[in-house]
Amino acid sequence: MDTIQGILNGMMRETLSPQTAAVAIAVIGLNIHLGFTGLLNFGQAGFMLLGAYGMAISVWHGLPFAVGILFGLGAALIFALVLGVPTLKLRGDYLAIVTISAAEILRYVGRSSLLSDFTGAAQGIPGSQYRTPFTSLSFFGNGSFTLWPFNYLDVAGGAAWVRILGWIVLVALIVGLVYVLRGKAGLAGGAKVGAAVVLGVLAVLLVFFLFPVPNQSTGVNGWWVRFVAWTIVAICTFLVFLLVRSPWGRLLRGVREDEDAIRSLGKNVFSIKMQALIIGGLFGAIGGMIYVLPSSTQPDSMGRSLTFFCYTALLIGGAATIFGPVLGALIFFGCRIGIKYTASAYIPDSVMNAQQTEQFSYIVVGVALMLIVIFRPQGILGNKRELRFDV
Repeated sequence: MDTIQGILNGMMRETLSPQTAAVAIAVIGLNIHLGFTGLLNFGQAGFMLLGAYGMAISVWHGLPFAVGILFGLGAALIFALVLGVPTLKLRGDYLAIVTISAAEILRYVGRSSLLSDFTGAAQGIPGSQYRTPFTSLSFFGNGSFTLWPFNYLDVAGGAAWVRILGWIVLVALIVGLVYVLRGKAGLAGGAKVGAAVVLGVLAVLLVFFLFPVPNQSTGVNGWWVRFVAWTIVAICTFLVFLLVRSPWGRLLRGVREDEDAIRSLGKNVFSIKMQALIIGGLFGAIGGMIYVLPSSTQPDSMGRSLTFFCYTALLIGGAATIFGPVLGALIFFGCRIGIKYTASAYIPDSVMNAQQTEQFSYIVVGVALMLIVIFRPQGILGNKRELRFDV
């Protein structure tokens, strides 16, 4: 039982990590591209890389932290314009080719030794060179604490039945939340939102009760950076909710489903696509800044594999949904760590060593993604009607 609890605590720690939040923000941007507009952007990691380097280089060379954020966003804006102008008037697969190529060009430029004074070359920029202005904003103080002091250890001495009962209730709450978000509960409008909020809050509180994770208050990877990261996730999710419910959001869906119909109404399809590419890219840049705050800024850490992680999270959660990107990111990173820790705990080293368990976790996630694409291509929260693309 203690082994299982250790595995679950590790999953909890990973799902709350700022890197998971950063990827969730990038997936929200990718959802604007692919899910709502039908743009095949395979270079979201490039937007993340520009955001991270724009912030890190600026602060490293003495500029204020706020100016560094603006530089990162500005770099992503220019990148979107450079990619979009020659490709958005063509079919979607041209954008896919250009974006993945451009992202790789950025990664190799970051690795170049000619720019070591700016990018740190392949070694990157240490986090200590740009993290201090961010941590100095913390009002969490020093030391460490557990996010939810009251946990299963305070009930019946942490008996096994307490944890088992808690897990059963947690699964029921999560299933109920998904049921409500997919519109299967017969609720609509305020009732649906209220039910989802209540179930979500109860699920989060129960998670903190079952998996107490102590951490530093304002350390390199402490609660401060996690608080900021997940707050930004919530803000980005709310902004997308407002955007897609607006007339502009309906235009995005129209472009995705039939460009010619939107063009026949006198709308500038190129302009709509460009707006979507820029906004989604800016979300990616914000995700890149958060991604490097608890670590260092290295070009290889945001390569093409990170873009495919974003696509995996989007497909798991459901494209063209509001909460799908966040849910997909949580499931992807949490389950991958769970598989890794489970293999390490129960498979002997003679069969599979620590490095092989890391590779095995990606294999299992890849197989699971294939099954999802085959049997539920719309993802957990998605709708098959949202899968019509005119690319």
